[in-house]
Order: sequence, then structure tokens, then C-alpha cells
Amino acid sequence: MSIGNSSADDRPSVGRVLQQARIGAGLTVDEVSTATRVRIPIVHGIEQDDFSRCGGDVYARGHIRSLARAVGVDPAPLIAQFDEEHGGRPEPTGAAPLFEAERIRSEPRRPNWTAAMVAAIVAVVGFVGFTLVSGGGDDGEASTAADTTGTAKPSDTPEKGKQSKPADPKPDPTESAIAAAPANKVTVKLTAADRQAWISAKDHNGRLLHVGVLERGVSKTFTDSQRIDLVLGDAGAVKLFVNGKEVREVGEDGQVQRLSYTKGDPEAG
Repeated sequence: MSIGNSSADDRPSVGRVLQQARIGAGLTVDEVSTATRVRIPIVHGIEQDDFSRCGGDVYARGHIRSLARAVGVDPAPLIAQFDEEHGGRPEPTGAAPLFEAERIRSEPRRPNWTAAMVAAIVAVVGFVGFTLVSGGGDDGEASTAADTTGTAKPSDTPEKGKQSKPADPKPDPTESAIAAAPANKVTVKLTAADRQAWISAKDHNGRLLHVGVLERGVSKTFTDSQRIDLVLGDAGAVKLFVNGKEVREVGEDGQVQRLSYTKGDPEAG
């Protein structure tokens, strides 16, 4: 009698899921490494389910989370599967107990009655002398204080004819700002209209401007002096404007599109 594998054994491995998602998004290992800052050998190792280069389970979990987000996959199930296959989630390290130095208790000191009596006598003599000296000048000081408090300083009186000028209100940004894109550059605006969509954008030098999931309702704008290269993981979910003009029929739902746009009217795409 043979014992069949459980449903958990039939799941694709963590590395296999990440590799298939990357290929489906049309990304290379170099592009994922640039977007996540995870070194290329580590990305190759994780896709082969080799986590020895990660430096420990804690770092491996962080790399899995970064790679999953870059290729548009929910990282939570992958991290849970990794924990299940590697002995569970690592326990958080508790804070080290604070060291409390033992306080040395000194013996109670007996009150010095002689010093207390001398201090009391000095205080009484000082108070009597101050009363005798300042007794006759109360009226003058009171009138002086009244005159001082009743006189307004010239600096406190506002000058006539001068009023504070209210600050000019800042104009609110509008959707038509994209139409004012400079003619000597190419401007591309992407919006995830109905659902999230994975996108990638590069300039004419091949420098990666953005890679990752664009959440529903979020927009991204890219500008370059010559050309913008795009990779859309779900072309039907993206609303596209190029140089202020909407590009219709970008692609079908779930279709991966690679597009390039330069200055001028985006008819050729």
C-alpha cells in the first residue's frame, strides 16, 4: 500500500512561484535585482529554493517579501510557506533586562540644630532691615509702576494705513496639467483605472525609472528628453496618456505589452 502526498506537498515551491511570476511579468533577473536591491546571485538562489546566500531565515523572509512585491505576487502566503518548511517563524528576541545598580544607603544624618538657628536669626534680621529701608518709598514706586504700565510703547501701536497683506492662495493642481507637458520632452502618465496593474518604465539610456504594482486609482508620470520604454503586465487595466493625449486600446485584459514613446503625437506607440 502506498501513501499519497498531501495537498500541501502538491504546492509549487516558493522559488518556483516567484520565478513564474517574474517571467509572466516580462521581467529579467537583472531588472528585479535593480528594483529590489537584492543581489543577482541571491535572486537566482531563491528561485531555485536555495536560501543559503540570504544570511539567515530573517533575511530570507525579507528577500521573499521584496521579490514578491516586485513581480506582483502577494508575499504573505509565500512567507507562511517558507516558515512552515523551515521550522516556523523565528521568535522575536526579547529586550535585555536593564541592569539596576544597587544603591548604597547612607546612614541617616542627624539634624544640625545650631546651623538651623543661625539661619533663622539671619533671615529675621534681614527681613526687618529690608522693611525699614523700603517703607517710605511705596507710594512713589506704586505711582511709577502705574505710569509705566499705562503708557503704550510706540512700537506696540500699529502704524496707520498699513495692513497685513494676505498670502496669495496656491493654485490647486488639475488633471489638465499633463497637457502642458514641454514639447521638447516625452511625458507618459499611467493610471490603474479599475484594478491594480504591474508596470515597468525606463528612460532612453535603459535606466529603470519604476517597477512594481500600481494600485487601483494611483497614477505615475515619467518624463525623458528622448524616449520612455514601458512594460505593462495587464494592459487592459491601464489608462495611458502620452504627451498630453490619451492612448486608446492599449491592450486587452491580462495582456503583457511592451511600448515605446518619443516626443510628438503618440500614434505609433
